[in-house]
Amino acid sequence: MAEAHPVGFRWVMKAKERGATIIHVDPRFSRTSALADIWVPIRAGSDITFLGGIIHHIIENEFFFRDYVVHYTNASCILRDEYGDPEDNADGYFSGWNEGTRNYSMQSWQYKGEGLSFPERDLTLRDPQCVFQKLKRHFSRYTPEMVEKVCGIPPVLFHKVADTLIRASGPDKTAAICYAVGWTQHSKGVQIIRTAAILQLLLGNIGRPGGGILALRGHASIQGSTDIPTLYDILPGYLQMPLGGSDETLQKYLDARTPKTGLWSNTPAYFISLLKAYYGKHATAENDFGYNWLPKLTADHSFFEYLYDMADGKMEGMFLIGQNSAVGAPNIRLQRKSMAKLKWFVIRDMVETEPARFWRDSAEIERGELKTEEIDTEVFFFPAAGHAEKEGAFTNTQRLLQWREKAVDPPGDCRSEAWFIHQLALRLIAKARASDDPMDEPLRALNWWYPEDEAGEPKMEAVLAEINGWKTEPQPNAEGVLFGRDREGRQHHGPQVADYNELKTDGSTACGAWIYSGVFNRDGVNKANTRQSKDYLGHGWGFSWPSDRRIIYNRASAKPNGEPWSERKKLVWWDSEKWTGIDVPDFKATKPPDYRPQGDETGLDGQRGDAPFILHEDGLGWMYVPKGLQDGPFPTHYEPLESPVRNPFYSRDTNPAVNWFTRNENRFAPPGDPRFPYVLTTYRLTEHHTGGGMSRFLSHLSELQPEMFVEISPELAAKLKIDNSDYVCIVSLRGAIEARALVSRRIRPVNLNGKTVHQVAIPFHFGAAGPLRGNAANNLVAISGEPNVTIMESKALVCNIIPGRLPRGPAFLDWLERNAPQAGQPPNLHPEQPPPGAPTGGRFSRSYER
Repeated sequence: MAEAHPVGFRWVMKAKERGATIIHVDPRFSRTSALADIWVPIRAGSDITFLGGIIHHIIENEFFFRDYVVHYTNASCILRDEYGDPEDNADGYFSGWNEGTRNYSMQSWQYKGEGLSFPERDLTLRDPQCVFQKLKRHFSRYTPEMVEKVCGIPPVLFHKVADTLIRASGPDKTAAICYAVGWTQHSKGVQIIRTAAILQLLLGNIGRPGGGILALRGHASIQGSTDIPTLYDILPGYLQMPLGGSDETLQKYLDARTPKTGLWSNTPAYFISLLKAYYGKHATAENDFGYNWLPKLTADHSFFEYLYDMADGKMEGMFLIGQNSAVGAPNIRLQRKSMAKLKWFVIRDMVETEPARFWRDSAEIERGELKTEEIDTEVFFFPAAGHAEKEGAFTNTQRLLQWREKAVDPPGDCRSEAWFIHQLALRLIAKARASDDPMDEPLRALNWWYPEDEAGEPKMEAVLAEINGWKTEPQPNAEGVLFGRDREGRQHHGPQVADYNELKTDGSTACGAWIYSGVFNRDGVNKANTRQSKDYLGHGWGFSWPSDRRIIYNRASAKPNGEPWSERKKLVWWDSEKWTGIDVPDFKATKPPDYRPQGDETGLDGQRGDAPFILHEDGLGWMYVPKGLQDGPFPTHYEPLESPVRNPFYSRDTNPAVNWFTRNENRFAPPGDPRFPYVLTTYRLTEHHTGGGMSRFLSHLSELQPEMFVEISPELAAKLKIDNSDYVCIVSLRGAIEARALVSRRIRPVNLNGKTVHQVAIPFHFGAAGPLRGNAANNLVAISGEPNVTIMESKALVCNIIPGRLPRGPAFLDWLERNAPQAGQPPNLHPEQPPPGAPTGGRFSRSYER
């Protein structure tokens, strides 16, 4: 965190000054480790075993926060008798697995009782079918001894961490867990984070000051990019994209996604208000508010899937906006070769990055794999504005929106993303209006109303006003109308809504993202641009969704009867008539702690007064996930897709639901492959940024970290006869790179059940463009898809280290075949990898399961 998120780390250091204990778990000793009280070197890819070991320790010794666990989590919920756990047969599978389709049916994972809203419960936690007992059994073999065998962490160090965390948790104490892409970029990344969630729920560290699980994003405003999504499978505010073939009508879509209780029971109002924001006056009750104009998902449309379409010549063109996929994405050798199959390629960036020049000076051109004169791709490069040259909102990891004002105009032809999208939309809409093709109807119906300045930039506060939401009926003289006229000066809409509670299903409201509603309401104050903190939570500085709530699920900060757990950690509490305190309550302020629904209530009225987790139908924190995850209701240790060892827990080595993206150019090494004996992980440097476009082109940052390198331990260096700063080659089945050797005790071998396993680490910022050049780490990384979010596994793979330098030109291909032979071999070398054409696993191997 100190290296990758140094600004955020200042708060960690302030906590340390006040007596907090800092624990750092990482394969590398970094700047964070140097400032931590405890450093835990771990084998890359073994995090679930480590966290699961702490869970086992807490349960076996009854160190969990019992009152919190009993009342606020689903530990007491009773599961169906059909539920089967990987522990039943030690095979690594939950009940419901279908080998033919490579996915799970989730029916056997459900609660007993009346659905998710009203499950049967045993508050004693003794019923053998209750979640708590299933959790206890599931992690029963995650002992300190097993943690040492799998992770390489000695029991003494393990106990030190577990006991420190336990002592820092309880009614008057809380502990936080911070993670970043070191947890997400795995074939079981979602389940690693789920394990941390279980741990924090057991200790009562969710919904309380100083607790939580904090996602440290890999780029500024990545939280905002998921809230207002750049992802293909969700709509703004985490509404799900409709699926082709099952969501033919608006009613079918809403029926499948609207629970009876909880905050998501208002999905119809959120969704219809979004359609009204998209299509304005063209969205009416008679045409399902334009639902049929909204695109539907027909398959996995993730980046990796359309990369394969690109490689197979199925894609005509692509927009690449502020992304360097020829450095920052996996298997970039395949990516660069695939770019040559496009007819047109639009790139927007501040500098000419590797994708913009793949056709003239990439490694594939140098080696003869591509020839410039044979590439038909037409590349359009548009210069982009920098952060200080445009306005808008950033949303950080704690859901806080902060407005950024433009400091200077961008130079020359540089323009903001908003300008580019706005101008492109105006031209496409004009073409559609000149057409009578039914396929153009969605564009003709689009509500593209945004006022603009003299340079053609859309007014970003007008966009924020639409995101907040308004009443659709124009009311020119009404109070609370913001940006009420469109580009032609016509009255466009009515007053702003106060918050998401005012959104309707009848088309009378429009809202671009329900979770942001309240940021720019009828008082006319852009709350993202406020800068006067009123309390330690920061109210008055920016806006935290939803409803400026700074700690989500804050009902958990009080006892079931509404009293604070402790004076030291009080946040919101019941004062006999209403909820009061420092934060905005998660629910109606007049809802008493002893409120119980009578059976017919819906929404938040259908949840008890002591149910903090209002986004869940049952109002409980989920230690066990009865629906929604594609690879199991509990986290389970699986080995990385490439590993030097087998899975000691189960006969199954890898996550069964993962998408391997099987292809000749994307092979995986089988377990324990002697050609690739070393574990490789990637990481970030403080001095560089992601794919390097914003740092390798700057001389002062380039001088601070001037060359690609690989960190290896003194033990491995001695074994391979490598001296510090020697050139070495790092090779995998996808490719090879060269780097300088940095021989350092910052990375160390681990002992796994008597076997010494060496680990190496490389930064991923370097590439072939700009004044500072180096081989890119992602030449080595395979394309794979974690089954829930389709992220690659770049934090744990295998490689070989060979002293010396890589040959240049065509000789490289001969060298690679000698050191990573693949000729004549099948694409699925790993015994658990399906052949080409087999079902992919994950969400889109089947129709959406309700």
